[in-house]
Amino acid sequence: MNATPEQQKAALRQRVRNALRNLSPAERLAGSIQACTRLQQEPVWREATRVLLYAPLPDELDLLPLVRDALLAGKIVALPRFDPVQKVYLACRVVNLSDDLRIGHYGIPEPSDNCPVVRLNQLDFVVVPGVAFALDGRRLGRGKGVYDRLLMSVGGSKCGAGFDEQIVDDLPEEPHDIRLDCILTPTRWRCVEPRAVLK
Repeated sequence: MNATPEQQKAALRQRVRNALRNLSPAERLAGSIQACTRLQQEPVWREATRVLLYAPLPDELDLLPLVRDALLAGKIVALPRFDPVQKVYLACRVVNLSDDLRIGHYGIPEPSDNCPVVRLNQLDFVVVPGVAFALDGRRLGRGKGVYDRLLMSVGGSKCGAGFDEQIVDDLPEEPHDIRLDCILTPTRWRCVEPRAVLK
């Protein structure tokens, strides 16, 4: 009997999480620094004026140093804040990480309520975490769909960020899954070729 996409995704999440557990804190730190440096070299990052980053969970790449870099460069910087009523992430502007963040809905640091919302269709560049990524732009999230709902409204480039251990050859895809434009890991930057539209 063939596994359903949900069952395939659950098995893949378990496999990738097991691989991530083998990374030492030093390896996580080194990988995060490498990924930040790699992204800073990309024109799409340098040219963006309105960016959305994220506050990492312990098993995710830590790209928060890019917030400081982006603010110094004069970019408008936002982080996700979960709206429990609509069950969606809002992009909220931050100007100072130590003043603007509080612990949010999922135990993740989020912009406080006084941080203004940035419209998703005004963002040039969005970096999103995930559990696993395929190099053709497919992304496997944590199963709640909140990032897919956010990505539906983003007008700019969508970049998935993860450790090399999170890159997989194949990933089940469902109609609600949003594909990414590029993939960032400590050792690679991959722009995804646009899919041909069938006529």
